[in-house]
Amino acid sequence: MKHLLLAALFLCSCSVICQTDNITSQLYDTYENYKEGSIGKRRIKRADIQPLIDNFTVNDKFKVQTVGKSIGGKKLSLISIGSGETNVFLWSQMHGDEPTATQAIFDILNFFDSADFKKEKEAILANLTIHFLPMLNPDGAELFQRRNLLGIDINRDALRLQSPESKTLKRVRDSLNADFGFNLHDQSTYYNAERTEKPATISYLAPAYNYEKDINETRGNAMKIIVFMNDILQKYAPGQVGRYNDDFEPRAFGDNIQKWGTSTILIESGGYPNDIEKQEIRKLNYTSILSAIYTIAKKSYETIAIEKYEEIPENDRKLFDLKITGASYNLMGNTYVLDLGINQIEVDYPNHNSFWYSSRILDQGDLSTYYGYETLDATGYTIKQAKVYPRTLNTFEEVKALNFNDILKQGFGYVRLSTFPAKRINSPFPVHLIGAKYNVPELNLSPGINPTFFLEKNGVTEYAVINGFLVNLKKTDINVPNSMIFR
Repeated sequence: MKHLLLAALFLCSCSVICQTDNITSQLYDTYENYKEGSIGKRRIKRADIQPLIDNFTVNDKFKVQTVGKSIGGKKLSLISIGSGETNVFLWSQMHGDEPTATQAIFDILNFFDSADFKKEKEAILANLTIHFLPMLNPDGAELFQRRNLLGIDINRDALRLQSPESKTLKRVRDSLNADFGFNLHDQSTYYNAERTEKPATISYLAPAYNYEKDINETRGNAMKIIVFMNDILQKYAPGQVGRYNDDFEPRAFGDNIQKWGTSTILIESGGYPNDIEKQEIRKLNYTSILSAIYTIAKKSYETIAIEKYEEIPENDRKLFDLKITGASYNLMGNTYVLDLGINQIEVDYPNHNSFWYSSRILDQGDLSTYYGYETLDATGYTIKQAKVYPRTLNTFEEVKALNFNDILKQGFGYVRLSTFPAKRINSPFPVHLIGAKYNVPELNLSPGINPTFFLEKNGVTEYAVINGFLVNLKKTDINVPNSMIFR
């Protein structure tokens, strides 16, 4: 009997997905019609979204309220639409450097403001009232940092409510007595779906509300919605969904909002190949969240089997930007075989509007249980020290005039300059720039150093690694966004 019941629940789950598949496909295929083009980069600030909020303020379809202010005095706005009895509450960017869902929220608002999908929107807005609180931590967003101006993690302030941002989130949740909550975050791009090479592009969690990790109706409904969203994403990012560990964190908002009676769905936007600004992940947020809102409005999620939640692979953190395997490395007269795990680490410019890379070796040795966004099998290749170009140059223009393909093929990774512009932070070229008196240290591979070296096979230099970026010297294109300056 138990097996028959499980089979019936599985069939019901499949039916729910099939019923919504049509609208999901349409949402995905028409996304560009609603994408808010003014916020296409991750480092968005409150000033970037304020004109968008102003537009909704004078739009009769929406209700816009100032519900609080940040420590730095920036407005916190709640944008609402719909007339239904079921309240759905979405909040984003409680961590200032996690903007992907904030962007998706404005795409969703554009969708509701359009004349399209009339039948589906009528069904949603008649049954739901949807509330959006984008960019809960605008001061952190200004500096592109996780914490607020008090230096605390807002997501660990659900008990003390020290920060005005925390007080606002609690007050809004309580005033709405929200039935469903979407807690929207970004996670590291180095998470992968457990025991696979695939990035955890989206990760989910139905947070526990006690240490026992009990499942009541509130948490169970969150699990059902996550199962639904996972099934949707498998169509567009197969194998790229993870599930967070559900250990209870008594200070966290997600855990407490679940405890307070709101079915809470944590969504974490991770990594996607060749998606530095997370615009494809933004699209997946838009599609899956809107589809989830639709199934909440139709109540079709109710028949989904909770058991399927545990089938989603757990999050793991075993991804590198670049993984090199089986390279030969000579040290003190002996030859060793090493794998290298390299990450291309972003460093913000002072205005926090953009960034440059200062890459590092994260690990080395046997990395057979790890994966890379890019992987090179370097079996038969020997790691070689990058050399200094024999001529000292005087200007950036002289460096720019070099034939970098030839330079790299000869094993030169450093160019000496007599002087540098005082405010120049990094090299815009695929070689490091060094000062007149700088001595390049002997290559000693170890975690923490900047990865710059060459890979040689049978006496021929075939690959360069410059500031953690791999260059195939058998090809003409060189994809090194920037190198370093060593004065």
